[in-house]
Amino acid sequence: MKIASWNVNSINARLPTVLEVLKDADVDVWCLQELKCVDEKFPREALEDAGYNCAVHGQKTYNGVAILSRHPISDEVRGLSGEDADDHARYLEVLVESENPLRVASIYLPNGNPRPGDKYDYKLRWMDRLIARAKELRAGEEAVVLAGDYNCIPRDDDCWDINVWADDALAYPDTRARYRRLLNLGYTDAFMARDARAHQYTFWDYQAGAWQKDHGIRIDHLVCSPQAADRLQTVEIHRLARSMEKPSDHVPIIAAFAD
Repeated sequence: MKIASWNVNSINARLPTVLEVLKDADVDVWCLQELKCVDEKFPREALEDAGYNCAVHGQKTYNGVAILSRHPISDEVRGLSGEDADDHARYLEVLVESENPLRVASIYLPNGNPRPGDKYDYKLRWMDRLIARAKELRAGEEAVVLAGDYNCIPRDDDCWDINVWADDALAYPDTRARYRRLLNLGYTDAFMARDARAHQYTFWDYQAGAWQKDHGIRIDHLVCSPQAADRLQTVEIHRLARSMEKPSDHVPIIAAFAD
């Protein structure tokens, strides 16, 4: 069982690239972020033709998350509770009905810049709500993978130059502290468990030749409950996707789990 997270940065604008990556990577469950389309505009037919069942929580122009699965999916949860006025499409959760079921969420955490300000306050509240949901899921003792663009650089070594990022919302101490609170519930950062090398990135900006200079950051994470972490075998970052025609500025991070 392979599970991947990928911020596609507009599913319709990059559909040919997305379909090529899906074919090459041979992943069972894809958690996609930043769809930038409403449910009705999601390319469901093309993705179903590629062999996937689709769950979608879209939003016009911004945000949007989806889960694609080669297995049946059920028990869909759209959005996080705790802030009724929040209408951003940033969280989608399903049960993947494989031989050994997994509960999977696709997460697009707020960026939070500029900091300080309302956007950063919203980011921190959103992380608190995610932590609350993760605590509920832990109590259920299921195999859970919380996959997504967390907009969080966990360590100094997860960016090309911490002096550039130290005051940014992605690396600020309050952001990192909340990510640690999530892990301290008993969850595991899959990359840290099976790789943990410094300067392995999942995002390179389109500006200033960031890709060519390898000026990247690691902000896309697969966070596993103990029941999922016990089945975790390997983790890889699919860098090839960033060098393709019309790429996203993110690349997939892929974990393999024992059946």
